[in-house]
Amino acid sequence: MAIAMKIASHISKSSWIRRMFEEGERLRQEFGADKIYDFTLGNPDVEPPEAFNRELLRLAQNPVPGMHRYMNNAGYAETRAAVAGKLSRDSGIAVPADNVIMTCGAGGALNVVLKTILNPAEEVIILAPFFVEYKFYIDNHGGVPVEVWTNRDTFQLDIEAIDKAITAKTRAIIICSPNNPTGVIYPAESLERLGALLKRKFEQTGHLIYVISDEPYARIAFEGKQVPNIFPLVESSVIVTSHSKDLALPGERIGFLAANPRMSTAAQFMEGAVFSNRVLGFVNAPALMQRLVAMLQDESVDIAEYQAKRDLLVSELSGLGFSLVKPDGAFYLFPKSPLADDVEFVRLAQKHHILLVPGAGFGAPGFFRIAYCVDKEMIERSLPSWRNLAKESGLSA
Repeated sequence: MAIAMKIASHISKSSWIRRMFEEGERLRQEFGADKIYDFTLGNPDVEPPEAFNRELLRLAQNPVPGMHRYMNNAGYAETRAAVAGKLSRDSGIAVPADNVIMTCGAGGALNVVLKTILNPAEEVIILAPFFVEYKFYIDNHGGVPVEVWTNRDTFQLDIEAIDKAITAKTRAIIICSPNNPTGVIYPAESLERLGALLKRKFEQTGHLIYVISDEPYARIAFEGKQVPNIFPLVESSVIVTSHSKDLALPGERIGFLAANPRMSTAAQFMEGAVFSNRVLGFVNAPALMQRLVAMLQDESVDIAEYQAKRDLLVSELSGLGFSLVKPDGAFYLFPKSPLADDVEFVRLAQKHHILLVPGAGFGAPGFFRIAYCVDKEMIERSLPSWRNLAKESGLSA
């Protein structure tokens, strides 16, 4: 075999998101792009805020000498200070710049954290529905993913289920709020209960369990809702995030990780994470992007556009009989499949030129994901097809 057996196996089970996106390319070639309604990929359709363009132009016209050279493996000091300042304001806790590492997106940050903390065969709890790449990232570093369901009706944290899943091998729990794929925000009360649980476990056994908070959607929250900062709520917490969504820069691969200064092991963790960032081959986050985002920590895309698309789809699909939880943020819907087999339902949707991702791709069979970070006009054009799909699925007459 030309490639490793593990990789061949992973490919066969790899992301439904990419698989459906590729199917969309085939259908667009056959029927024309305007007749295909692709809701598969969380690829922002909005443009970065105008402040990004201003800063990019300023840097291009006034280049800093040596600004494309290597820097400290943790990133530029001024960028880390800017990120730490924003985290300090949001958390109410003084976060030092030394607790921040600039990374190649949230995916890079997650891999750095997992390499830093995992010993072979240690377990990482992931909460279904979850971003499927978590399983591969954990495997990258010799860990074992343990799937624990959130509440199946609300998608909120099930603290009792998490408690039951913790073993002597549990090393970390990954959470994502606002969540991909459900869009729910975990309230401060739930996170505080999680923090209390882990603190109690540590006091009883001396066993430290990290909470890795994956937060690329943290600034995309609707109707004035706030995404709680995890640092005051969970002592053993690490934030990993990117500016792919909040600044609409997914192709630039710029993000960071930050360790809670309240964590007694923060200094040792950061030493390990800087080393891991280097030896994983990331070496440094992109230099130009670091300089840009240092000036954009209080900027965000216009979330009103996403809220309008959410409201349109929630109204239309609920009216057709689809069962769903109205999301508080991000740009996804995660309705129940009208058919028992969510993969069969997604294939039926293709017949109506609607491209979706089955819940099985997120560890949640029986649901499906809609990414509505698409042109609103496309959503409107898709509505007749949704009506026909609902009728054929037995939802409406």
